[in-house]
Amino acid sequence: MADCETERTLKRDALGRVELLKRGDEFRIRRVACGSRVPLSRAVARVLAARERKALETLDGRVAAPKLELELAWSRAPSLGGTVPRPDGVLVREFVEGVALCGAEALPRNFFDLLAAEVRRMHALGVCHNDLHKEQNVLVRPDGRPSLVDFQLASVHRPGSFTWRARVAEDLRHVEKHRRRYMRVGRGPEGAEIDVLAVAKPRRGPLAFAWRRVGKPLYNFVTRKLLRTRDGAEERRPSSGPWPRWTEPIA
Repeated sequence: MADCETERTLKRDALGRVELLKRGDEFRIRRVACGSRVPLSRAVARVLAARERKALETLDGRVAAPKLELELAWSRAPSLGGTVPRPDGVLVREFVEGVALCGAEALPRNFFDLLAAEVRRMHALGVCHNDLHKEQNVLVRPDGRPSLVDFQLASVHRPGSFTWRARVAEDLRHVEKHRRRYMRVGRGPEGAEIDVLAVAKPRRGPLAFAWRRVGKPLYNFVTRKLLRTRDGAEERRPSSGPWPRWTEPIA
């Protein structure tokens, strides 16, 4: 059997790097939480990697999200520079073929219904994504179905708890924001367009309001000023389009 090798580096920042690994015709995604010269960057990277690991372990392939890869050969594959990452700072997950929502050229008419259903299945297992406002965290697979990725900010709760309910509401609010943006009159499929002026806009809950006023400014200060990273929130389909074409709904 061929050895695992690093095909290319997909992303590199102060928290570490994300790599595409290959073995024969198999692919995996590896997050190396090595940090950088920025103080505390490794500690922050490992906290985020631990959150992602816990969420993916809990989901265990039961929703449209990547599964963890436990085979050690993938963790021990050398990076492009020839160094082997420390095993305690590595997370390897399944490679999900697809394109980010902001880059999709076509969507089935019921795409956002399918997305909401997957998010609810995730919530039923006690996992909240907490980062669904980013279009790049929603993939459109080749068959048109959605998949969720990037669980670094995810959290695991006891279903029914106050925090779970608040974060469930936020995840679903972001799904509905994407639906409104993509399916509004002039963009959506004929006969199913949304008149955003006639439909009530999803409201933020108290937890979301507190995050926006206190948590998000602090998060932006740490990630952008101290760690000098960008979280990718700017990867959003321009309001001028082009908008995707709409295909037949998926049964």
